[in-house]
Amino acid sequence: MQTGRHFLAIPGPTVIPDRVMRAMNVPMVNIYEGPLIETTHSLFPDLKALAGTTGEAIMYIANGHGAWEGTLANTIHSGDEVLVLESGRFAVGWGNMAAQMGAVVHTVLAPPRRGVDPGMVEARLREDTNHAIRAILVVQVDTATGVWNDIEAIRRAMDAVGHPALLMVDCIACFGCVPFNMDAWGVDVMVAACQKGLMTPPGLGFVFANDKAMTIRRERGCSSAYWDWLPRAEPDMYYKLFCGTAPVQHIYGLREALDMMAEEGKDAIFARHARIASAVRAAVAHWGQGGSIECNIVEEVARSNAVTTILTGDIDAQAVRRVCEDDLNVTLGLGIGMDADSTFRIGHMGHVNEPMILGTLGTIELALTKMGAPFTKGGVEAAVAALQV
Repeated sequence: MQTGRHFLAIPGPTVIPDRVMRAMNVPMVNIYEGPLIETTHSLFPDLKALAGTTGEAIMYIANGHGAWEGTLANTIHSGDEVLVLESGRFAVGWGNMAAQMGAVVHTVLAPPRRGVDPGMVEARLREDTNHAIRAILVVQVDTATGVWNDIEAIRRAMDAVGHPALLMVDCIACFGCVPFNMDAWGVDVMVAACQKGLMTPPGLGFVFANDKAMTIRRERGCSSAYWDWLPRAEPDMYYKLFCGTAPVQHIYGLREALDMMAEEGKDAIFARHARIASAVRAAVAHWGQGGSIECNIVEEVARSNAVTTILTGDIDAQAVRRVCEDDLNVTLGLGIGMDADSTFRIGHMGHVNEPMILGTLGTIELALTKMGAPFTKGGVEAAVAALQV
């Protein structure tokens, strides 16, 4: 079963299109003048359009965690209070980083296996009568639990109590996969990265900041030279866009990826992700009729279109992953922040289509069959039926 191309079905890094790999396969170029500079500047309008903002776009040579720190360094200082809206692993991780930088971190826990409850957010903010909380940290999609959070509803909760905190949203798991309208939804800061929906190898982190956030940076300063927004947002020379040498190959790869996305169209991309996610969920629901397999997130409306986290109950999820990878040439995502022995994840983000996801689902069904696991066969057929709707 090990012949042919290995398929990676983890929720990031994702499959890199051949076009992107070819675009990156170029020799080093002049980093001080010429085409590289023009190509770099061409990225920002497309990224901002995808984010739905006219605010600033800052690019780091970093993964998403680096972009987290870049956001905090420009907005939060030691002793400041922040509110983390937990719905899995990653908002908590962002909050832990804030705490390490000296912030006082409060947390609102989402109901088990559900998304952030805007009503709970509103109630917590009503308690903050002195407006000590300076920022709210939340993810649009949590890569660990597979949840999608309603960012518009969270902003409405903030507005209902007139709270002035910055709304800061992590879109690392879903940027370019699901709709995000930063300005229309009242988001002040958004964080993303290139290795998932943007189909580029890990190495670029992005921060989008509106006027309110930029004003806070100017008034309160930044605790870091490298992470500082201002030299990157207002460079007097190209070198300062990256605080040093530019990531040449990543720039060319991202340019090609954004061109591919423009050719498909933003609405078509979102519809494709929704369609493929519905096929995954249909297969999981069918498998679970004869056993303990189920989606981690209970409510359909809160399930992400970028990643699905699957609970296996008494079935050994690690064994499922091993059979898929060692025997069948497909790598699934392991459970993180949850019981890895009863959890695995399917990434369906970025460069993925119907044949790819049907192949992944068929591989899982074959692995379950080889293991003699209790489940109802026919999940692939259920996925095909969902794709035909």
